[in-house]
Amino acid sequence: MGIPARVALLGYGLAGSVFHAPFIATTDGLELAVVVTGNDGRKAQAQSEHPGTTVLPASDEVWERADELDLVVVATPNRTHVSLARAALEAGLPVVLDKPFARTADEGRALVDAARESGLMVTVFQNRRWDGDFLTLRGLIEEGRLGRVHRLESRFERWRPQPGGGWRERAGAEEGGGLLLDLGSHLVDQALQLFGPVREVYAELDVRREGAQVDDDDFIALEHESGVRSHLWMSALSAERAPRFRALGDRAAFIKHGLDIQEEALRTGRSPADAGWGEEPRERWGWLVVDGEVQEVPTVPGSYGAFYTGVARSLRESVPPPVDAIDSVAVLEVLDAARAQAAD
Repeated sequence: MGIPARVALLGYGLAGSVFHAPFIATTDGLELAVVVTGNDGRKAQAQSEHPGTTVLPASDEVWERADELDLVVVATPNRTHVSLARAALEAGLPVVLDKPFARTADEGRALVDAARESGLMVTVFQNRRWDGDFLTLRGLIEEGRLGRVHRLESRFERWRPQPGGGWRERAGAEEGGGLLLDLGSHLVDQALQLFGPVREVYAELDVRREGAQVDDDDFIALEHESGVRSHLWMSALSAERAPRFRALGDRAAFIKHGLDIQEEALRTGRSPADAGWGEEPRERWGWLVVDGEVQEVPTVPGSYGAFYTGVARSLRESVPPPVDAIDSVAVLEVLDAARAQAAD
């Protein structure tokens, strides 16, 4: 693999410590060289979890060391994504941005233009493209086992009846908070990947929990140009969870309960390098229903690490990154339309 690309990770909260650092540290061709956090507790955590990594208190020190680095990963609060990405590009460094990579489509489009002008990579961590359940559904569709799909039901539902103290539940849309930008970025991206561009959007964005300041119970209905309808739910107030996926075709239906197991594994401290990473136990598999007959469908192993493998290859071989940032602009266009429609 030659000399690994030296990576600076900005932010060591949930996104940085759980979703990015473990994959950067275990991907051939990448080295977690720098972590940026101004929080003393997170500094100690980063030093304990990744010995030998330099921990800096502010991103300005990264730009001063730009000639020692090869990539910046932005895992900070949403409102800072674009400004930090622009600073990285000005320092001559390609960028990975956590989703949503911007707060609006206009903001995202301007960043894509800046990256093109600089000739540097900007890509977005749409990690849910590598959820095992999504890979399984995509495979079934591509193999024609569902026939012509006419409806997708897709959900991220949680039971958090009391609002938390994190910025996502305090900051409004202008700051990048709320479920629409958070979980909606995943749900819409998956729907667009499966069924293509959207011609019509309907949305219900609600604040349900006592004391909540941002949307916490949302529904979006999409009509794709292909004719498929995607119904997408995201909620923090679901005491009983509906199926994660329910896809209906003219030949069969696919039903899958439960979330991809990678997040759970990461939160409990497992490493992506562990044997059997992303493999789901049989009791969590989904079902294909054909003429009333139920067939088990083994879940394809999930692999968020495939994103960073693609990043390493893009840096090394100058091939396209694993996620085209224009795809994420398309996601933001749908989210912008949803917010505008719900406000009417």
